[in-house]
Amino acid sequence: MEINDEAKEIVQELGAAINSAVENSAEVAAAIERLREAGYEMELTLRLEIGLREYEAEPDEGGEDSARLELTDEDRRTLRSMKIRFDDAD
Repeated sequence: MEINDEAKEIVQELGAAINSAVENSAEVAAAIERLREAGYEMELTLRLEIGLREYEAEPDEGGEDSARLELTDEDRRTLRSMKIRFDDAD
């Protein structure tokens, strides 16, 4: 898919923002420090892939989403333990 120059610029801004967030994260810095204290030196390489698709503003025919989420018993237990409610209509 070809994207216009504006979208390319926005994607580059997003990549830079994510990079900055990781570089300036106190949590990341603390984890790296704990690794050093444990006797390890770390090399961090992150690969960022941004996939784009054109946004469809119109709902699917029938006006409802056609996606269906399949939950395992483990999924349901995890959601319940996190106090997350879900429609269990099977």
